[in-house]
Amino acid sequence: MGNEARELIAEISRMMKSLSEALERRAEEIQATGGDSELAGKLAKGADAMRDSGNIYLTWARHYVALSEGTSDASDEEDEADFGT
Repeated sequence: MGNEARELIAEISRMMKSLSEALERRAEEIQATGGDSELAGKLAKGADAMRDSGNIYLTWARHYVALSEGTSDASDEEDEADFGT
């Protein structure tokens, strides 16, 4: 299970990063074209929220995978996914 689960976690991490980046790009597009600045702000905040919540869920996922492999802690794993901007 460990290898399969780790591959899934890596895939989810990539997808969460892509989602956050897509929201940020769209917010920038809206701002650049003189669109609804309130919407652009919401999308930028949404990108931050997705990044933060993604880190939380991936941390728990790594923890449970580590438990399934017989270790009590996932401290050897990355602390956070690389969703940074």
